[in-house]
Amino acid sequence: MREKLERLGINLPLLPTTSVGSLPKPPYILEARQKFLTKKIELSELRALEEKATKEWIVTQEELGIDVLVDGEMYRGDMAAYFAENLEGFRTSGLVRSYGNRYYRKPIIAGEIRWKGPITVDWWKFAQSLTKKPLKGMITGPYTMMDWSFNEYYPSRRDACLALAKALHEEVKSLSRAGAKIIQIDEPAISARPEELPDFALEAIHTVTRGIDAYFICHICYGAFEFIYPEMLKLPVDNFDLEMSNSELDLVELFRVHPFTKDLSFGVLDVHSHEVESVETVEKRIKKALEVLRPEQLWIDPDCGLKTRSREEAVAKLKNMVEAVKRIRANLSGGR
Repeated sequence: MREKLERLGINLPLLPTTSVGSLPKPPYILEARQKFLTKKIELSELRALEEKATKEWIVTQEELGIDVLVDGEMYRGDMAAYFAENLEGFRTSGLVRSYGNRYYRKPIIAGEIRWKGPITVDWWKFAQSLTKKPLKGMITGPYTMMDWSFNEYYPSRRDACLALAKALHEEVKSLSRAGAKIIQIDEPAISARPEELPDFALEAIHTVTRGIDAYFICHICYGAFEFIYPEMLKLPVDNFDLEMSNSELDLVELFRVHPFTKDLSFGVLDVHSHEVESVETVEKRIKKALEVLRPEQLWIDPDCGLKTRSREEAVAKLKNMVEAVKRIRANLSGGR
């Protein structure tokens, strides 16, 4: 798909490096959120701090040498709740346990879902203005939004998912009009019920991406991939961003049986571990990927968002990832 990127005016090196989306929030953001909720500061004050944190992460990514940047999602809480709060038709539940001792307020579909206006566009424009490198536009996809919400309005999961797809299509169109040329659709839940992929999940992603000239990435980070592969290759995206290191690279063996025909953002960092992977460990994982993929197909990133790590851990992990990619690139160039 490098030809598509070049047509869009984006020139990337072999094995482009990126992050999935979220990055650790500094303590002052968490403190400001609490103050805002208790009405001790104004929204404008919170926004200023979120902009400060976004700038800090843009600078850090550039210093690390990341090729395709993310805004770090300093302004978002839970990935589904954030979009639900900004779409018509939702209300919010009480606290629901996500995993461990982490909780979130689960969205409730209580009425007809409609797009009220741009949700992420202003933040994408702000972050992109801080760098000359390409910056992803990022949305939570319709299947995951449906799966992670209580549905009290639509007669079926399919109807709810397709309604969300229509609304999110408007957000993607708005991102594209603003200049976003790489757009990521986060669908961590899409492999949770394999039978729903051909039933309506494929149709939903077609709806989201239809008629938009952008390089689309679909991020999937848990579930039984073996039950949706190679069917998932029918999704109308250019790149799949998959959790690979945490699954012990089992998917590589699937690709030997059914060749991977699109680009792949290959997760090489376990975001659920405090351990900082060595450069040699990351190199080994990349070489494993290159056993079944051409270098032109391969992007390198963490398994998932890094928001649950400390800033120090996230930076150290990304630093070693970039160094490993540099070594692999040098070897590839030397062999030509």
